[in-house]
Amino acid sequence: MTACADKEALLHGLLDGELDAANARAFEEHLKSCQGCAKAYGELQGLSARLSTPGVSYRAPAGLRQRVEAMAAAPVAPRKRLRAAAPWALSGTFAAIAASFAIVSIQPNTTALEDQLVASHVRSTLASHLVDVETSDRHVVKPWFNGRVDFAPPVIDLADNGFPLAGGRLDYIGERVVAALVYRRNRHVINLFVWPSKPGLSSTPAVAQHSGYSMIHWRHGGLEYWAVSDIDAHDLEAFHQAFAIRTQS
Repeated sequence: MTACADKEALLHGLLDGELDAANARAFEEHLKSCQGCAKAYGELQGLSARLSTPGVSYRAPAGLRQRVEAMAAAPVAPRKRLRAAAPWALSGTFAAIAASFAIVSIQPNTTALEDQLVASHVRSTLASHLVDVETSDRHVVKPWFNGRVDFAPPVIDLADNGFPLAGGRLDYIGERVVAALVYRRNRHVINLFVWPSKPGLSSTPAVAQHSGYSMIHWRHGGLEYWAVSDIDAHDLEAFHQAFAIRTQS
């Protein structure tokens, strides 16, 4: 017996105290009638208790930190010389540490960010705070963000593509205030989160499934975009294509 696919983010939100009072009460009522979610929540509580037990966590010795910092501060050898030395220099512990740094640098972990995005999407659909400004008029939504965020999110009505604009709101993702543009697809909601992008990052769109939700991430014009919804991944890709064409024209 497993938890409901659309409730996984709420399990962690309730455990970490991240849900507002209304959503917490609603989900606690759900736990009373859903054995799968109740079991999963109990397992999370047990895991949290075990991890907080004294002596479980291990504190690395200070000497390890000093050695890693010294390695990071050391001058880097030219590429050709590094390749020649690799068979013997990258051995044992040094090779393991070097490999771990390489993996982190080329495969950044976005799971925590995706958790936040899905949780924000779910909260917006459960509570009565889907939008701060409720209108399909982009000429009203766009100036509403002026002074509320330090960037100008493009606001586009895609009703002719089957994705009418419902409004916009402020949200909090990755330790900063972001713009959330809200669109609809029939009875479903699409949250498009927007914030400034760091320079030099790839603009190639990425599609993902997370906790039962479809997600598309892309960058354009110095901005970062994350679209999140429970609609089919093909429909969300159609939304992305329609939005991208309008912003590039």
